[in-house]
Amino acid sequence: MVAKKDKTKPDSEFQNKQAEEAAAEAAEGASQEGASAGAKAEQAGDQTEEAEKETAELENDLEKKLAEITDRLQRTMAEFDNFRKRTEKEKAARYEIGARSVIEKILPVLDNFERGLGGLAEDQKNAFTEGMDKVYRQLVTTLEEMDVKPIEALGQPFNPDFHNAVMHVEDETAGENVVVEEFQKGYTYKGTVVRYSMVKVAN
Repeated sequence: MVAKKDKTKPDSEFQNKQAEEAAAEAAEGASQEGASAGAKAEQAGDQTEEAEKETAELENDLEKKLAEITDRLQRTMAEFDNFRKRTEKEKAARYEIGARSVIEKILPVLDNFERGLGGLAEDQKNAFTEGMDKVYRQLVTTLEEMDVKPIEALGQPFNPDFHNAVMHVEDETAGENVVVEEFQKGYTYKGTVVRYSMVKVAN
């Protein structure tokens, strides 16, 4: 009796081979998919890094522009403040120049009042002269309120900052370099000389 050949063995080997090929193909596919995913992840990482770099550059540019605008604003404000102070100073200087000019014109009137009233004897005084005296005193008060003050000269040491010596005299009774006579009264306006005192000085 002849034995039958086993036909299942070759079929089993074929199936195993197919399974191995399928597994290899699946592994290769998974490997390719993993590589593709890795490449995509790397590309996404590069894009994120590039975006962060662009954002940082943009922020840096904005900070520079903000600093530049702030600097310009501060310079403009400083220039405006300097302009305002300079304008106020010039305005005050113009006012003082104008006031000095007016005061210089009023002083001769004051001198005439003093000469006229000072030369009157007691029996010459009447209602008219008393009225003139009141006008004179009002004028003096107004000038004082404007900070116009007479310069002290008579009996004071000669001071070239306030006195103008037009005559010298030998006088043993007076101290050396002392004002012994005042020809014209001097005045100051806010501490500066408007008119020097014209004086005689003892040597």
